[in-house]
Amino acid sequence: MSVELDEVRSFLAQHEPFSRLPEEELDALPAHLSIAYFRRGDVIVRLGEENSFLHVIRTGAIDVLGEDGVLLDRRDPGLTFGYSTLLGQPESRYEMIAVEDSLVFRLPQEAFTQLAERNPDIARFFSAQSRQIRAAARELSDATTGDALRTPIEEITRTDPLQADSTTSISAAAQLMSEHGVSSLLVVDGGELTGIVTDRDLRSRVLALGRDPQEAIAEIMTCTPVTVNASAPAMEALLHMAERGIHHLPVVAKGQLRGIVTQSDVTRLLQNDPLYLTADLSRKNSAEELAGSFNEATALAARYVERGSTPSEAASLITIAADAIARRLCVLAERELGAPPVDYAFVAVGSQGRREMALASDQDNALVLADDYDEALHGEYFARLSLFVCTGLDKAGQVLCPGEMMAMTPQWRMTVTQWEKTFHEWITAPQPDALLNAQIFFDFRVLYGSRELGERVHSAAVTMGKGARRMHAHLASLAARREPPLTFFRGLVVERDGEYANTLDIKKGGTTGIVQMARLFALAIGSEEVDTRKRLREAAGDSLSKAGAQELLDAFDYLRSLTLAHQARQLCDGIAPDYHIDPKQLGRLERERLRDAFRAIKSMQNALATKYPVRNI
Repeated sequence: MSVELDEVRSFLAQHEPFSRLPEEELDALPAHLSIAYFRRGDVIVRLGEENSFLHVIRTGAIDVLGEDGVLLDRRDPGLTFGYSTLLGQPESRYEMIAVEDSLVFRLPQEAFTQLAERNPDIARFFSAQSRQIRAAARELSDATTGDALRTPIEEITRTDPLQADSTTSISAAAQLMSEHGVSSLLVVDGGELTGIVTDRDLRSRVLALGRDPQEAIAEIMTCTPVTVNASAPAMEALLHMAERGIHHLPVVAKGQLRGIVTQSDVTRLLQNDPLYLTADLSRKNSAEELAGSFNEATALAARYVERGSTPSEAASLITIAADAIARRLCVLAERELGAPPVDYAFVAVGSQGRREMALASDQDNALVLADDYDEALHGEYFARLSLFVCTGLDKAGQVLCPGEMMAMTPQWRMTVTQWEKTFHEWITAPQPDALLNAQIFFDFRVLYGSRELGERVHSAAVTMGKGARRMHAHLASLAARREPPLTFFRGLVVERDGEYANTLDIKKGGTTGIVQMARLFALAIGSEEVDTRKRLREAAGDSLSKAGAQELLDAFDYLRSLTLAHQARQLCDGIAPDYHIDPKQLGRLERERLRDAFRAIKSMQNALATKYPVRNI
């Protein structure tokens, strides 16, 4: 057997169902195979056309689409496609498209039929696969993303993850992962989860650094990995993965390891929905390829809103897309400019920092630089990187901030020490501009780069802000300044003339006030949470009453739901989304709920004026 055929045989022997074949069948099979190369975007098998090959993916990735373009599955190396036409009607029920440049082995129908006749297990395997994909097509045509994202993690957990102890050599671990065809290994010592090793670790921490493969995996593993509870919804796992840029999450229940869930496991739940778009963002290779991607994500999120998602789910999914685009642009910037000369963190602030983006959100971001940054030596690099990322976000549809609160503005590129000094100035001398900046930058979340740098700045800011009573009074004054659009007799106040005549601004008169109050309540107790709902929950029973917290939570949820529904309709009608709602377009019950939400905000504003009197400023 030639070297090439031997390599093919070795590859087939690692993957089902070929691994089940007798040695002599496996030896003979490579000679019947041809190899084909497909570029990204090539349609390999068209819907309704005849197909006479079993395809085995050697490298790359292939999407299997149903009749309505619904994504049924994404096939990776070692997996097969095209078998349904070899077992029944020759016309394909599905369309197969290369989503990466791919090498594919092809087995002609005659050779496949003969192989299946000699080995009934092969026929049974592919018959079962064919039934599964048909069942998936039926399920996905009826399912909704909202339901999918609520699926408990335990339902998609792999309960038999590959495990080894920390003394296992890197070489042995890599061999185990290869033999079992998995991309991760959990490190368990004495029954306790102590780490995780992934394919990426083997590449970046071993091969790239030339480490000795006989070292213990304890030297290269990710210690104390992030975990997810088995009872948590799939949405939680998706958020953890998106935020941290990871693809594997150990699953625990009552402190005990239950298994592992991967990004593929979670995104498979979303494959029936166009929001699966976000899974492809990491594959884009230029800012031009990312152009319009945020607009696409918001348009698709609008459809998600129309299906009845909660405001938190919709906002999270918009934020996931925005985060993914920003991270990819950072990667592409480094690819173009070279490795960064010092560590840095690209951070989101404002609504993106809080994971509360609407369908009309611009960009607010900044850079945190390591203290060994030297403007003369490193300034040009980070100026170019910031410009690349911010203009790339703008091209993607996340427009430039009108107030220029972006990393491309030199003012918002600072070292850790400079950021800490700036927050100290804002907190101790809260002038109007300082207050505006502080409000936005307290909503601080790392998207890319050194998490340690960003979290150090945010923690320092929260610590300084906790006891700053003078600043608290200023923030309370700001939160109470813009009253909800209510008359004394609970009527709704609308604008009298201009572009937005007969409408009210649900953001300025509603959600903004709740966001401001939640930020103040969290700061008063030293909480590092940035999410408004989490801030209110943490503060309940401490810096505000439990009843007050619940009223604000209910008001926040309703106002966001109303906002997203309004913006979704605008996008559907081809109108740029805004926050101006005509109360006459609402039903009687909706108007009543709107009044109740505004009343809750007004009541809390009045309480703030008592707790933080203006004279104390």
